[in-house]
This record gives sequence, C-alpha cells and structure tokens, in this order.
Amino acid sequence: MNAAMIVIPAYNETATIRAVAQRAMQHGPVIVVDDGSTDDTVAQLDGLGVTVLRNEQNSGKAASLWHGMQHALSQGAAAVISIDGDGQHAPEDIPRLLAVSARLPRAVVIAARLRDRDSAPRARRIANGVADFWVSWAAGRSVVDSQSGFRLYPAELLRNYVPRLRKRGGFVFESEILIDAVRGGFDCVAVPIDTVYHAGARPSHFRPVADITRIVLMVAGKLFARGMYPQGLWRVWREPARIEN
Repeated sequence: MNAAMIVIPAYNETATIRAVAQRAMQHGPVIVVDDGSTDDTVAQLDGLGVTVLRNEQNSGKAASLWHGMQHALSQGAAAVISIDGDGQHAPEDIPRLLAVSARLPRAVVIAARLRDRDSAPRARRIANGVADFWVSWAAGRSVVDSQSGFRLYPAELLRNYVPRLRKRGGFVFESEILIDAVRGGFDCVAVPIDTVYHAGARPSHFRPVADITRIVLMVAGKLFARGMYPQGLWRVWREPARIEN
C-alpha cells in the first residue's frame, strides 16, 4: 500500500495550479482533477509529472474530489489528502496532517484556519461559524472549520463510503462526509493553520448564502431522521473540538 496521495480539484485555476501542484509534490504523489476548465489550467501542469484526470464537463467539486479519491484508492493509497487549487492553503502543512494521522489512523484530519481568523471576510467567518454549528450538532461532536477543503481522509473511510453527489452542492459533500465519518466511528481532529486570503485572488466558488443553505438543509434532514438528536447537541456543548498541534 502506498502512502498518502494528494488530490487537488481544479476549475479555472490557471493563475495558481502549477505552483500549488509543485509544492504539494514535495509531500507525496499528486492527482489534479480538472473539472471541465475553460482556461489553461491543464496546460499549466505540462511537464510536472502529476496525474491529471479530466471531467469533460463541469461536474462540481464533490464529483471531482470523489473522482480523484477513487483513483488514489485504486493506486493503493493509505490516505487521501485534499487541498484546493486556488493557493489559499499551504502544501507545506501536509506533513503536520500526516503526523497526526500516524498517531490517529482512524481520524479525518482537518487543516483548520484558526490562526488570524479576522483576516477572512466577515461574511465568510459568519457562514463558516453557522456551518460548524450545524455540522457539529449532526455529528455529535464539535468540529472546527468544517468548510476547509484541506483535509486528510483515511482510506478505510473512503473505501466504504457511498457519497451523495450533487453538482450544485459540492460543499455539501465535504460537510456530509464529516458527519457520516463520526457517526461511523471515525474521529475528527483539527490542525491549526494560517488563514490566507490573497489580494486579487479569483472569487471563491463558495457562495455563503446558497451553499450554507444547502448544508443546513442536508443537516436538518439528518437531524429529523434521528429525532433532532438532542444527545448530539448536548455533546457539542460539553466537549470542545479536538485540536492537535
């Protein structure tokens, strides 16, 4: 079985994808999933030695992530690290996720943007806080930065997971898999990283109102199915999120 493989979903990331992929390659094999980009995203990867998978048409972040994850599993990956292609995450933090995973092999490890959080746009901070509350309640344990796209997933979780993929709900997938992982007996821990928002970066694909609404509706369905799961809410209030440095 191979070590962790790194999956980078990319949609129109000409300005950043090459640098992100090059830096990520220092920490493991890289798979870039091009989600039907209409710019030069794929051309930017020429000569790098990364695996490039392509969606012929834009299918959404969830489908791209799952495509890359399945390819990584087929290559015998022991874990899959997802990282966004827009340069908001530092691939140099990957070894910290790997170190935590070595100690906690049945944990989803979130690179949580806990440092300098005030540098994030206010609307994003509010939206992320709302999402954290609902995801934590449904999971039955405190989760921080549930919207971070920089994570490590154990292969054991992914091999047995059946996702509900929605083209217009890619961020729902990233919330739902956290809930389902915890409910399935996996842990969820956070590793603090810097909050980085580059001036002049392309607009985020995350839409605070629309995407948080979809996440809340997904979570509400899970809560209703469990009688609103008051035990989960009680655990969230009593037990802080697990943070590993």
